[in-house]
Amino acid sequence: MERLLTGLQPSGSLTIGNFSGGIRQVIDYQKNYETFLFVPDMHATTVPQDPYALHRNIKSAVGLYIACGVDVNLENMHLYIQSENLYHANLSWILECMTPFGELTRMHQFKEKTKNKEGFSAALATYPVLMASDILLYDAKYVPTGIDQKQHVELARNLAERFNERYKGDYFLMPEPVIPQIGAKIRDLKDPSKKMSKSAENTKGTIFLLDSEKDIRKKIMGATTDSDGIIKFDEENKPGLSNLLTIYSVFSGLSVDEIVEKFKGCGYGELKKSLADLLCEKLTAIQARYKEIMESDIIDKALDRGREYTEKIAREKYELIRKTVGYGRI
Repeated sequence: MERLLTGLQPSGSLTIGNFSGGIRQVIDYQKNYETFLFVPDMHATTVPQDPYALHRNIKSAVGLYIACGVDVNLENMHLYIQSENLYHANLSWILECMTPFGELTRMHQFKEKTKNKEGFSAALATYPVLMASDILLYDAKYVPTGIDQKQHVELARNLAERFNERYKGDYFLMPEPVIPQIGAKIRDLKDPSKKMSKSAENTKGTIFLLDSEKDIRKKIMGATTDSDGIIKFDEENKPGLSNLLTIYSVFSGLSVDEIVEKFKGCGYGELKKSLADLLCEKLTAIQARYKEIMESDIIDKALDRGREYTEKIAREKYELIRKTVGYGRI
């Protein structure tokens, strides 16, 4: 069975954007692939984190994965925490030694996160190598990701190819990004020129999976659109409205064309109200399941099983790579 791997940073409460670009794909593919779903808590600390909040966010992220539909009862589903497996960081060091620094500073996210900032950590440059290690340790063939993370999968491919060529062997499998046709990037409701982010300073443009019905309705009804009043999908000229149509498609299962036809002749207010109703229905169901999960031992059991399974695989891959580069005794 081919392997699929993905993870979402626990740097804050997960959003509908995280669901659309990552969790939804895992749910869709989990029965068809051996699935590795992890919490990349080490990535979260590229910027300062409150330790208590990070612990809480890690557990919450896992709870939301399961509440959204990740099936931990599947034999081929492996749920684990990055920092509980030491081989991620060990492999990352080996790959860092093969990565030109300039290649990392040209990454889009590095430029965004360091723009007009001083005193940022070296990890903001090197964490894409750790991300590559997350993937390459498990010979993952497919990596579900949002459009903004595609470059990181490309780096993993470059490093795999570089290592295989240098050491004359098929040590790493070449991963492929899996980007959804619709919903790969959910935009901020207030500023659709930006991605919806769980760390945004203004949370009015972000819908969190654990938002109250009141907040969901308020954010949707206050979403930026335009003044022409025509419901159609046009990301360039109508980014705000197109974003709402995308969200509607993700949570309804309808195509964008079907939604446009459904609201033909209607005003933006009617579309927004219907979308708010839809999100409230879907998210309150997730929240009810989430509450049950957080009060049970489901999370710990799933993580213990996932850690035991993935650590064995990671150890075998790391030992092969360690010996190949010449570390340790003969």
